[in-house]
Amino acid sequence: MVHPASAWDHHPQPLALDSAPVPAYGSGSLADLLPTLAAGMAVPGTTATLPELTPADRNCVFLIDGLGWEQLKAHPDEAPFMTSLLGSSRGGTGQPLTTGFPATTATSLASVGTGLPPGAHGLPGYTVRNPATGELMNQLRWQPWTSPAAWQPYPTVFQRAERAGVHAAQVSSPTFESTPLTKVALSGGTFHGRQTGEERMDVAAEQLAAGDRSLVYTYYAEVDGAGHRFGIDSDTWRGRLMYVDRLVQRLAEQLPPRTALYVTADHGMIDVPFDEDHRIDFDADWELRAGVALLGGEGRARHVYAVPGAENDVLTCWREVLGEQFWVASRDEAIAAGWFGPPEQVERRVHDRIGDVVAAARDDVLVIASEREPKESAMVGNHGSMTPAEQLVPLLEVRSDA
Repeated sequence: MVHPASAWDHHPQPLALDSAPVPAYGSGSLADLLPTLAAGMAVPGTTATLPELTPADRNCVFLIDGLGWEQLKAHPDEAPFMTSLLGSSRGGTGQPLTTGFPATTATSLASVGTGLPPGAHGLPGYTVRNPATGELMNQLRWQPWTSPAAWQPYPTVFQRAERAGVHAAQVSSPTFESTPLTKVALSGGTFHGRQTGEERMDVAAEQLAAGDRSLVYTYYAEVDGAGHRFGIDSDTWRGRLMYVDRLVQRLAEQLPPRTALYVTADHGMIDVPFDEDHRIDFDADWELRAGVALLGGEGRARHVYAVPGAENDVLTCWREVLGEQFWVASRDEAIAAGWFGPPEQVERRVHDRIGDVVAAARDDVLVIASEREPKESAMVGNHGSMTPAEQLVPLLEVRSDA
């Protein structure tokens, strides 16, 4: 298949790398949230990099998987309570944070829980190459298995808080209690598995009240799931948003004294049309496949691993084919541009997990892989890149200062 942007007689001007909206690491990213809250509770080794957040003795983070800032603002009727928090009518304030790159669940949860950018915690994508084995590792499902402590060696903010005498707890689906991703990103304190959203809200409120200083995390996944399957323009997605809005209100109305509740997300999402102009199939495109040993990442944030010696040719080809629609960088260029965090924080053990070429979508396009990734290639809603629809997530605050 040769699509319009890939003809060799066409010489596009590739997107300038400095035009990519790099995440606000250190001043306004997901990785800055928990360290700021913990610093307000005098937890050693943590720093407040979001000074606009007023310290509280009890803090709760409610993470809604897949709810971007732009999607929330576009649906005030479906989310009246959260929409009210965009102003100050309920004593709350609303602002966006950036997720970090790529804007995907495994990367973002690790950033939330460790307070580190992807280049430091070491989960820089949906699937990445394990340099020790040469295989692709799915960091969401942790397949093939590798030692969690070796892959992500840093303590979480919850562990730091627990050592400082803060009551720490996670309240989520029982499914996640013993997963490697939970271990590397969210361990510390006690885990409380509850099936329904209502139960999670009630237990989160109980756990907040269980200590004079408390740090509690709770989670809801189904907004993301509905977006992937049906799209963010679907009635199913809107129904999930309506439900989780009621959950936020339920928790807000139960907050014990001296508590701050923060509602956020791990990424936003966009719907991508099902046609060849918007879904470029790696498995059917000889130009993109040439010299590629492994294709990692996901449709809007690709890690491309070249056959040894073919790195420059792969970079040239991907820029030629995709450069008007994707920011296409070499590994060193992506690191230097700050995509994975401040360059000096990208650790050597993480360096080779990043693709030889990294491609981040600007337009509403995907690089799918219909044969090797059939399920992912069939998703309606997608995320991963640095566009505002994917990067910006809400930070909504409700306080109970009595």
